[in-house]
Amino acid sequence: MLSDIEIAQATKPRHIREVADSAGVSEEYLELYGNYKAKVDYNLLRDKEHSPGKLVLVTAINPTPAGEGKTTTTVGLADALSLIEKRVIVALREPSLGPVFGIKGGAAGGGYAQVIPMEDINLHFTGDFHAIGAANNLLAALIDNHIQQGNSLGFDLRKITWKRCVDMNDRQLRNVVDGLGGKAHGVPREDGFDITVASEIMAIFCLATSITDLKERISRIVVGYTRDDQPITAGDLEAQGAMCALLKDALKPNLVQTLEGTPAFVHGGPFANIAHGCNSIMATRMAMALGDYCITEAGFGADLGAQKFLDIKCRLAGLKPDAVVVVATVRALKNHGGVAKADLDTEDLAALEAGLPNLLQHVENITQVYGLPCVVAINKFPTDTAAELALVEAKCKERGVNVALSEVWEKGGKGGIALAEEVVRLCELPNGFRFSYADELGIADKIEAIAQKVYHAEGVDLEPAAKKEIEQLEALGFGHMPICVAKTQYSFSDDQAKVGAPRGFRITVRKVKVSAGAGFIVALTGDIMTMPGLPKAPAAQRIDVDESGRISGLF
Repeated sequence: MLSDIEIAQATKPRHIREVADSAGVSEEYLELYGNYKAKVDYNLLRDKEHSPGKLVLVTAINPTPAGEGKTTTTVGLADALSLIEKRVIVALREPSLGPVFGIKGGAAGGGYAQVIPMEDINLHFTGDFHAIGAANNLLAALIDNHIQQGNSLGFDLRKITWKRCVDMNDRQLRNVVDGLGGKAHGVPREDGFDITVASEIMAIFCLATSITDLKERISRIVVGYTRDDQPITAGDLEAQGAMCALLKDALKPNLVQTLEGTPAFVHGGPFANIAHGCNSIMATRMAMALGDYCITEAGFGADLGAQKFLDIKCRLAGLKPDAVVVVATVRALKNHGGVAKADLDTEDLAALEAGLPNLLQHVENITQVYGLPCVVAINKFPTDTAAELALVEAKCKERGVNVALSEVWEKGGKGGIALAEEVVRLCELPNGFRFSYADELGIADKIEAIAQKVYHAEGVDLEPAAKKEIEQLEALGFGHMPICVAKTQYSFSDDQAKVGAPRGFRITVRKVKVSAGAGFIVALTGDIMTMPGLPKAPAAQRIDVDESGRISGLF
């Protein structure tokens, strides 16, 4: 059996000019990065008259070690829609180097449902993340230089909130002391690093609608506070112009293709457990402008990625989804039901029934909380039995939701025809899309609404520090912003061990901070961290390159 990278390397892609032409992107907007990838000038959105296509979100159950295949399903669904003669564009997130070299591996789909060039997308690609990291760290350097040069803005060294970043899992950098070595080398202070995808620059990059909007958002970033708790911004440091100059080319969406030649934008990529988890608004709007269907995804399970896509991205961008696909596997549901990974190949209807509430709660959230039509896509494995598949279908039909088997990993677009036809049907239905909370609620009430409506928690406990931070942020005028909850991806709760659909739990919020440039409030729960670490046997140890430059071990 061929690996994902071997399948990708065996495929002869179309020249990116052909892909652009099929997507309706004329040469004047195309900036080539070799033969198989390009950037598309954002002025296309301003110049091209269009009526937006249908917007379809692909999300999933809470992830497990068994795997779910959300990106694979997203790509395969797009290829299937193309096969039934629909004009379709994919809009995906860019992978972070952290997971690529850590546990997860690549994030370009799998099997015969991938976006290519797979190696480029998973590694440096067009340099977007490097530009984001450089802009982030320029701001950090300007902060410390300002302090070194006299600190006229009055930074309290204990209240600097801006961190440096690097796009790598490196726990050693979570907490550092820098500025050592004497007066000429800076002012000593406690500092730290986030992974690049958790940077507010990444969130701003994904939510910006133009260069002007990008610059204005950057200027609003709160980087620290004075001794009397007044915010100091990037605009106060006059940093926005130079930072925007670093980001101007990165802001242009990246155009690539699927294995079957379907056009795909891969652009932006914040983690959904610690950020808002969606690709860029620019890429989504471009895909909607060029295609009759835009197929996009949001990170991790629907309690994180979909909730943030719907409550943050759609709210801030004025988007209205037409349908939602919730991806699950029988194996993953049995894992939620208590079966160990080693035993998932054996039929176990009792465990499957015990794990199904995780899927059903996500489905009910989409249909009842957000008012959107939904289909369940079962990413089929050879070990799935007829009885197991029938049980999933029956339980979903009880909730008024259809199930479509997805065999795109093995068959490409042909394995997703049934799913594509159901998505087309759902997109023609009226829907009552709504948010899970109103803008006018206070910060604590918005967090409570998410916890109770989406997670099905009994309520929220705010630690004393979080209460004080909420009071301060509301006094400073930030209370109107939407909420971005940083939470474990493995559970509806803030305890990753509580799989399935737990009840009788409460969410503990330990810290609340403002991402004023992105335009949301971040609520940190549990022990979630913004800088991951590498596992005992990182994926990096299996990746290699030969004399000809051919990469192996990337998955």
